[in-house]
Amino acid sequence: MREAERIAVIGAGYVGLVSGACFAEMGHRVICVDQAEEKIARLQQGEMPIYEPDLKELVTSNVLANRLSFTSQIGEAVRSSDIIIVAVGTPTLDNGDVDMSQVNSVLASIAANAITSKIVVMKSTVPVGSGSLAEQYLRLLAASHIEIQVVSNPEFLREGSAIWDTFHPDRIVIGAKHPDAGARIAALHASLRAELLMTDRESAELIKYASNAFLATKISFINEMANVCEKVGANVSLVAKGMGLDRRIGPHFLNAGIGYGGSCFPKDTKAQLKLAQNIDYDFKILRSVIEVNHLQRERFVTKIEQEVGRVSGKKITVLGLAFKPNTDDLRDAPALDIIAGLQQLGAVVHAYDPAAVEHASSLLPDLQVFTDPYAALDEADAVVITTEWEAIRCLNWRLIRSLVKEPLIVDGRNMFEPNEMRELGFTYVSIGRKTAALAEMVV
Repeated sequence: MREAERIAVIGAGYVGLVSGACFAEMGHRVICVDQAEEKIARLQQGEMPIYEPDLKELVTSNVLANRLSFTSQIGEAVRSSDIIIVAVGTPTLDNGDVDMSQVNSVLASIAANAITSKIVVMKSTVPVGSGSLAEQYLRLLAASHIEIQVVSNPEFLREGSAIWDTFHPDRIVIGAKHPDAGARIAALHASLRAELLMTDRESAELIKYASNAFLATKISFINEMANVCEKVGANVSLVAKGMGLDRRIGPHFLNAGIGYGGSCFPKDTKAQLKLAQNIDYDFKILRSVIEVNHLQRERFVTKIEQEVGRVSGKKITVLGLAFKPNTDDLRDAPALDIIAGLQQLGAVVHAYDPAAVEHASSLLPDLQVFTDPYAALDEADAVVITTEWEAIRCLNWRLIRSLVKEPLIVDGRNMFEPNEMRELGFTYVSIGRKTAALAEMVV
């Protein structure tokens, strides 16, 4: 391994904090920066601002080893580092464009504080061409004798398994105009066993969007197939398994349900669609992917209404709030739209999530959230599953059968085998699988 680098990671969110801790674990000296002073204070006290398995232990060990530190002072971090990783948010604007304000603010701070040459690594997901524009912007703002080169190094981390993904990547993509800068960033990853793809910056930027758009397409496709399965009496789980056995397709992202959410897929599909519009191209497939994902949530509310009957005044317990298990992230979580739809119909909604209760309480003040799932389920007229947490799978469902008023489960994630839940005395309804009535009809 080459000599340890001095790295500043700007943005201590899901990507920045994990990346910083992992680079420290690889032996580099890392300082993580965030303008949220409260977040930095918590990190300095050993408290994690996000839920991510094994992150606290990784951060703590590297802080104790003096390889990882935290500050809210970006100038200090820029001056003391040679490589600066930009990992701030790039949300979607109302018109569909990417909001680059946080990235531009960071670039201005880098230019204002750089007293030696730097390599800026763009991990924030940014539109094609942003790396070139960033380098021009830095050259304009920085002192004339300071050379700042920009490298694109998109991340492909999954929340809930981000540390594993960092140390066991499928590929490492580095887009660079300057070969020396690209080689230096490649060397940061030398200890990782993965295929290294060196590209131009524009291709690297597009790889990130293309990857997420394609995975979102697989999700929307299997959800469309689930809707067909419900109409013809087929089982989407078996359909997906049969598809996935084809090596050209693969089994991943073929789990039918209530659609994708989170900070990446919704934002990146919209950004890619907007990019196509900006270059006068109608990306028809992606437009449909986004529409199907939205409709899947509406369909699920309708499914609940059909099963419950008159929803108004009924107590419905929603299990799972985060957009996926092993995270507390509620950004664009399907559960939020589903809860809103049920509340508009007059339902009294109770909710439980193993990690996202605190965030949900601040985001949804009218929602009754519980840290005890059994308390949330007491006297429920219906149980709705919206996140496939293992903690939900492992609940005592025999006990739950005795707690609920009506033994109805509407499962948006197909967590259980229908016969298993029926044997426990539940009316069990899932996505794209035979209802009891259909099963009898087919037999």
